[in-house]
Amino acid sequence: MRNALGREIPSDIVGNTSLRPYGEATCDGPERSASRCVVSGAAKLLPDLKTALREAGARNGSTLSFHHHLRNGDHVLNMVLDAAAELGLTDLRIAPSSIFPVHAKLVEHIQRGVVSSIYTAYVVGPVAAAIGAGDLRDVAVLQTHGGRARAIESGELAIDIAFIAAPTADDYGNVNGIDGPSACGSLGYALVDARHARRVVAVTDHLVPYPARRADITQDLVDMVVVVESIGDAAQIVSGTTRITDDPIGLEIAATTAKVIEAANLLVDGFSFQTGAGGISLAVAKFVGERMRSAGICGSFAAGGVTAMTVQMLEAGLFSCIFDVQCFDLEAIRSYRENADHQCMSASLYANPWNAGAIVNRLDAMILGATEVDLDFNVNVTTRSNGSITGGSGGHSDTAAGAKAAIVTTRLRAGLVPKIVERVTTATTPGTTVDVVVTEAGLAVNPGRPDLKDRLIAAGIPVVSIERLRDFAAAGSGSCCETRLIDDGRVVALQQYRDGTVIDVIRQTRRQ
Repeated sequence: MRNALGREIPSDIVGNTSLRPYGEATCDGPERSASRCVVSGAAKLLPDLKTALREAGARNGSTLSFHHHLRNGDHVLNMVLDAAAELGLTDLRIAPSSIFPVHAKLVEHIQRGVVSSIYTAYVVGPVAAAIGAGDLRDVAVLQTHGGRARAIESGELAIDIAFIAAPTADDYGNVNGIDGPSACGSLGYALVDARHARRVVAVTDHLVPYPARRADITQDLVDMVVVVESIGDAAQIVSGTTRITDDPIGLEIAATTAKVIEAANLLVDGFSFQTGAGGISLAVAKFVGERMRSAGICGSFAAGGVTAMTVQMLEAGLFSCIFDVQCFDLEAIRSYRENADHQCMSASLYANPWNAGAIVNRLDAMILGATEVDLDFNVNVTTRSNGSITGGSGGHSDTAAGAKAAIVTTRLRAGLVPKIVERVTTATTPGTTVDVVVTEAGLAVNPGRPDLKDRLIAAGIPVVSIERLRDFAAAGSGSCCETRLIDDGRVVALQQYRDGTVIDVIRQTRRQ
């Protein structure tokens, strides 16, 4: 046979293979409708989100994903779902990496049937209340950050269209998070979506001439670009949970935790570390940094959601680099923009248990918070003790599984509600992965870590049983515990463990 240039191609060579004779300079093929190929000169810039939804093939039942790097300042999820509603789309499954109070408009879309299913790693605010009350048609699935990456990469959670809130983009789809009025820093959660979604739409309020520099998400992954007035308010990235505590009890817990890390012989050159963004966790970072500085220790890396405290430790020479999946404040954004040692990592590199090696596996110490801890060291960060949804795992279970020392810091009570309990209301992180619980009344070591208990006792750090901490917590609670809102009704959400197995269920609650 002859191809389009008149060249003879032996039929017995191509006849029994997937090869085809050259036709013309095009990327058309038998599966063109499923291809992401963009021909030379084709435009990616579209006029609005409704056009992007149509061009991307959105239909009833489609799965749309979003990232949460703008946290409570995000505008993109609301805008996209408003556009979907205007197009008459229904029964959508959405997979935002997290949901915040700013997404309250989503409740209306749930109640009207525009959205019937939600997969996310964290949810607070009105949407959490709506899920708990049973407004969502399908059972919500609460994942870990690493579990979400695993599900997307494995095809378990297939994304039809990923909408990337892009602080900066050019008209061909190169995207970064460091420039523009809505700069948010690292785009670690969005990277997994961009690499694996069937179609990817960059939504930006800062269009720059081609090529956008530097590009965290590149043009080969982006199908369409839409310019809007604003993708969000970067000032709302910072929240009340990302400021160091000045409370004396919190500082006491933090100081004890730093002693635990030192007594565990982890504070040596090459030390790796991650804190949460809570006030006590940030205080732990401060005390650990002081110990590293006085001992002349240089750690290998700090990781996770990054705050100004982490940046200060890097710039003081206490760590060689930062692995950043998300910037938690404006100082972290500034550092990511300016410092080559402040590196972006995808959610998969961060915590996917099914890849060849997640960053969490190399953590020496991780500082975790808790809503409740029980006698088996199981931790709840998904619901309050009354059963209402107030978050989710995020990276909690991922880092607990990977770190050499997973340390939970918590007060004994939240107000009059005990936090050390017989059995957690919802199991988020299994106790087998939690090593130490530190409170203002002392600390308990998991019986599975006798080596660590011996080290702490040898260092003169008092250790008590978890049962003793439970008794201390109960002694101050009286009869003022939260009224349980859980009905004996249907399951409204599943809490997945990082490998996709169901670690617990959340049942419908009465409206407050």
